[in-house]
Amino acid sequence: MAIDLDEGSFRDPRGHIYLDADRVFRTVNTTGIDEYNRVKTTGLLGKLIASNQLVELEEVDKQAHGFDQPEVALLLEHPRLPFISYPYEWGFQQLKSAALLQLDIYLEALRHDVTLSDASAYNIQFIGAQPIFIDHLAFRPYEDGEFWLAHRQFCEQFLNPLLLRAKLGISHNAWYRGTLEGISTSDLNSLLPLRKKLSWNTFSQVVLQAHFQKATLEKSARSAVSANKGLPKLSFERLLTGMRHWIETLQPLDSGSTVWGDYADDNSYNENSAIHKRRFIESFAADLKPDVLWDLGCNTGEYSAAALSSGARYVVGFDFDLVAIDKAYMRARDNDLAFLPLFLDAANPSPNQGWSQLERKGLKNRADCACLLALALVHHLAIGKNIPLTAVVKWLLALAPNGVVEFVPKNDPMVQELLRFRDDIFDDYDLDHFVKSIRERADIVLIEQIQDSERHLIRYKCH
Repeated sequence: MAIDLDEGSFRDPRGHIYLDADRVFRTVNTTGIDEYNRVKTTGLLGKLIASNQLVELEEVDKQAHGFDQPEVALLLEHPRLPFISYPYEWGFQQLKSAALLQLDIYLEALRHDVTLSDASAYNIQFIGAQPIFIDHLAFRPYEDGEFWLAHRQFCEQFLNPLLLRAKLGISHNAWYRGTLEGISTSDLNSLLPLRKKLSWNTFSQVVLQAHFQKATLEKSARSAVSANKGLPKLSFERLLTGMRHWIETLQPLDSGSTVWGDYADDNSYNENSAIHKRRFIESFAADLKPDVLWDLGCNTGEYSAAALSSGARYVVGFDFDLVAIDKAYMRARDNDLAFLPLFLDAANPSPNQGWSQLERKGLKNRADCACLLALALVHHLAIGKNIPLTAVVKWLLALAPNGVVEFVPKNDPMVQELLRFRDDIFDDYDLDHFVKSIRERADIVLIEQIQDSERHLIRYKCH
């Protein structure tokens, strides 16, 4: 059995994650076994697992699985998650849910005389719309009087990205992807105008923190940590609770209408067209019943939900409109769907990055998908991004062996909107060229013109 180190876990000396095709293992090293056992005896891990806040674990025989290194004290096995996502791919509401989970876990930990060693957003994943904590070695025994040592990291990886959107209407995604560690307090403080700094929460968590970080030297940093050793646990809990209440009230400044966020209600379909399209997707999902389906251009998740209701077991949706992503997430949350919507610019998808370009995996390297939907997407890439039509087809078909793609003709109002302020240089953008390009790489199972529309749905199966 070939077991590979997950490069995203290399930083923690207490243990590492290893993956094979079906299973996930976590080593607990000799440097971390004492803290793990002490935390385990408090009952915290079991309580968090029972409440679906912490991923399940099972202690297994390390030698039976090939982990006989002397530094490995214990081996844990975890269920494999359907898809690994990163904070720079989450919408505002997902990042907010993850922040609230982090604080809830911290508060529960303190009730068990346990604390967290860090506040990394990468310690949280989503199963559908449900955030779940995944790092069992992030817990350690609480020491009386200690301060929230991970406060700065929490602000940079959770609070500041949320405030960027809530206060300024600027999305966190590109910035977060560029730094990987979130948004610094000094950068956020520089961006905020004076009138946005006047609330006590913003002043204390952004303005003052930026000032302290700028003024603090190594010597005074040691003094500050020493001085904070006298913080009573009740005050610590109040700090966390206050942060939680504030984050719970945050909403994106730009949460109103967008062209694509309102696409489900404002497009070139009539009711008959929408019914036809939905039935085509339902038939496709019912035939193949994929374990994982990717919905590229998922918008608010209408067709992701249709696929789930017809046999798909899990859907990962992608869209570039953050208002649509928030709506899709709320659809998944409110209806308990096995649906994970994520932000994606298909012309610039998440790459391999981080240390040695291995720490955070690119889209193609994270998971396989059995099937995909690419509905009302092709024209955004071919016309909106000037990507040759054949290149779009090649990229889509390389993602999944089976799929449904929609072709939107030039005379469609949505394409005309893209062409309104530019020359039409897209001579090969037509149905014939599109179908020909697919047939060079796959068998076409079915082509249907959508009722009362000039759009076409094409189901393919790769050779």
